[in-house]
Order: sequence, then structure tokens, then C-alpha cells
Amino acid sequence: MDERPTSPMPERSGKLELIATQKVSPNRELYKVVDFLNKNLKDYRLMFGLTKKEDKMVVSIYEVE
Repeated sequence: MDERPTSPMPERSGKLELIATQKVSPNRELYKVVDFLNKNLKDYRLMFGLTKKEDKMVVSIYEVE
């Protein structure tokens, strides 16, 4: 069983505040970048999203309150 220490995180209300969005050309590997950012920057109260709109991908950055 893999038991990794977890870093203490303060309680969060779960509200998301949109900070920025950026449209980019579709890339099949982009979800890996978003996943990487979410895993490594969660302690900074940041969350990243990825959506597909028409022929573009939209990367969103949120602050978790």
C-alpha cells in the first residue's frame, strides 16, 4: 500500500473565481498539462480547466476560495 504524506490544506468553501481564459489550437496532449498543473499547484489555491469549443481548446485558470 502506497502511503504518501499529505500536505495540510486549510478548509475551503469551494467557490471558484475565474482568473483568466485562453483559447488555443487543439492539442491531444493538453489535458496532461492541465492535470499536471492541478496536481502540483493545488496548495496555491489554483485550479485549471480545459474545454473544447468549436475548433478551439479553452484553458481556464480559477482561484479556489
